Amino acid sequence: MAVHKHLRTQVAIVGAGPAGLILSHLLHLAGIDSIIIETKARNHLEERIRAGVLEQGTVDLLNQAGVGERMQREGLVHGGIELRFNGRSHRIDLRELTGGRSVCVYPQHEIVKDLISARLQAGGQILFEATQVQIHDLTTNSPRVTFQHADELHQMDCDFIGGCDGFHGICRPSIPSAELSTFEKLYPFGWLGILAEAVPASQELIYANHHSGFALLSMRSPSITRAYLQCKPDEDIAAWPDNRIWEELQHRLNTSTGFHLNQGPILQKGVTAMRSFVCEPMQYGRLFLAGDAAHIVPPTGAKGLNLAAADVRILASAIIRWYRNNASDLSERYSEICLRRVWRVQHFSWWMTSLLHRFDSADGFDHRRQLAELEQVVNSKAAATTLAENYTGLPFDTSGEL
Repeated sequence: MAVHKHLRTQVAIVGAGPAGLILSHLLHLAGIDSIIIETKARNHLEERIRAGVLEQGTVDLLNQAGVGERMQREGLVHGGIELRFNGRSHRIDLRELTGGRSVCVYPQHEIVKDLISARLQAGGQILFEATQVQIHDLTTNSPRVTFQHADELHQMDCDFIGGCDGFHGICRPSIPSAELSTFEKLYPFGWLGILAEAVPASQELIYANHHSGFALLSMRSPSITRAYLQCKPDEDIAAWPDNRIWEELQHRLNTSTGFHLNQGPILQKGVTAMRSFVCEPMQYGRLFLAGDAAHIVPPTGAKGLNLAAADVRILASAIIRWYRNNASDLSERYSEICLRRVWRVQHFSWWMTSLLHRFDSADGFDHRRQLAELEQVVNSKAAATTLAENYTGLPFDTSGEL
């Protein structure tokens, strides 16, 4: 099929998830043009339920970029989390341990709505429902993207490509396999997650280590409960009617002094397998990978969206520096800078996962070791501070400041 339409932009961004949208908006604020190509429909992106625990740095970045107004109004700010084990509950005071930092519960699809609205209001282009997306000439100074949109074949010429199209996207596979190293860990369990029309039974997130398996009580709003149960990665969701889910959550979250879990109609349920994944490097020629296209973390540490935001914060800085100062030093070090944070976050997410879940191969020794480590976390200020500092977010690399 012949190309019907030629487009030109400074930065072509593949993927309209949080990474691609934040990158596009940060570039816009610096006067740099971008166009986003997305294979999904707008309503799919705005309705797709994902995690929504935002680090302090992510909250600050969205506010500084001028897209945090609704988040400030509707987001739920949490100054602590609870760890439950051996029938007891222990609060980790995030603010006290980190000098005032907190997290904010604000659903990812709401962030996507805010960012899409901001981009379109500013005249930005997001080409939804594109098909046959391919990227070309990555090692030249003129990479390009071809795709079909509105029944026409397009070619987009650009200076850089932001690969923000997720784990299953086309950007990472476009890099020659000989140029990439990948690291992956699959976990022998998954999460059965629910959204329920029920007032959350706690004002802060509860992470529970229980002999029957991990449980997490979260929320999406003052009237919507979000909760998770450890399960088999291939769990048959049909085997979990609503009453069984509520009974198991009550069982795993209960304490020796009693705990009442508010129940209500379950609006959504599903099973998510868990993995850790990193590819190195995160760049190839003029292609820069960000977010899930480059790395996946287990959700225990609530880091996926936050790590994507940290990536594009560095990437935006590198591109801005290239245009303003004709300097490529930061873009050449993009992968190096990002991977320092990625591996520290991978370690924290693995640690939280290992600390709180039951492993099929574990014996009584392993479980008692977990409990001893949890006792150290809740009784040692140094150990609790390490958790709190990682949970609320690592400091940004100053070499990547916007």
